[in-house]
Amino acid sequence: MIVRLIALIAVVGLVIFGIGWYLSPDDLEGCDIENPTIGGQCSQADAIVVISGGDTAARTSEAIRLYQNGWAEYIIFSGAAADKEGPSNAEVMRQQAINSGVPTSATLIEERSETTRQNAEQVLGKLERREIGSVILVTSGYHMRRAGLEFSRQLGDTGLRRHPVSSDQQWSSAWWLTPWGWWTATSELLKIGLFYLGGSR
Repeated sequence: MIVRLIALIAVVGLVIFGIGWYLSPDDLEGCDIENPTIGGQCSQADAIVVISGGDTAARTSEAIRLYQNGWAEYIIFSGAAADKEGPSNAEVMRQQAINSGVPTSATLIEERSETTRQNAEQVLGKLERREIGSVILVTSGYHMRRAGLEFSRQLGDTGLRRHPVSSDQQWSSAWWLTPWGWWTATSELLKIGLFYLGGSR
């Protein structure tokens, strides 16, 4: 009985670890975030792309941190208005960056997208106009896998590296301790499945 219980705990632990690992790929893992290198996976990109949704302020803060540490020349903020009578999410994110000392000239906004797929489609135009060849994508941990898939499909030859927020109000390494965490994880896995079936949003 004890052996079975230990085996069950081990299986559950592996499932929890596997889901968290799968949903939150980090291409900058192992890099010194304070000091990008010259060349390789830990080198600078042309731009940082951060998309709204979930804990937007935390996503923006992580993009600002990367910019201030010299990871890219531009930050691109993507997202339509949550409240159609107010400013776009992208504009709110940009103001957060400017208030944190990021120059206005280093910010670009995309204000039309309302889904992850639209984020990727609309950002592509910004990249093409600026001839941007490499980006670091920032979003919440639970959203990183799906966002990376959507951006990879749209961006083609543009170099893409993924960097999720390690912890925010909706996701952390302890996600499995709450019903919300399981709902979020399950929802993302289903949306990833839809992506592969051609119906992701």
